[in-house]
Amino acid sequence: MIEDGRPIFLQIAESVEDAIVDGSLAEESQAPSTNELAAFHRINPATAAKGIAMLADKGVLYKRRGVGMFVAPGSRVRLLVERRAAFAESFVDPLLAEAQTLGLEPADLVALINDRAAARAAVSATIEGNPQ
Repeated sequence: MIEDGRPIFLQIAESVEDAIVDGSLAEESQAPSTNELAAFHRINPATAAKGIAMLADKGVLYKRRGVGMFVAPGSRVRLLVERRAAFAESFVDPLLAEAQTLGLEPADLVALINDRAAARAAVSATIEGNPQ
C-alpha cells in the first residue's frame, strides 16, 4: 500500500478516498481513526492524522466531538466529480492532442476505444473460463 517517493499522508488520504469512492466506506459512516491507520500501516499517528486532517479540510470528513471522524454527506459524488476531471486532464486531453496530431476524428477514437474494450473483455472472459 505505502509507496516510496510520495508523501505517506497523501497516500493515507487517497486510500480513505478510494474506500469512499468504491462504497466500502459509506457516507455518514465512521472513518478509521488515526491510531487504526497508524497501526495498520505501521506509521507515526501524526502522519495518519495529517492525511485525515487534509480530508477534513476538503470537507470529505467531519468530526463528531468525542466520537471520531465521519464521511460527510455528498463526499462520494464530490470525489467522483473531482477524479473524473483529473482523469480527463491527465488522460483524455493528451489522447485528444495525439489524435489530432495523427489526423484522427472523434468517431475514429470512439471506434478504437470500443475495439480495445471488446478485446479486453474477451481476454478477461477467457481468463475467467467464460469464452465469448
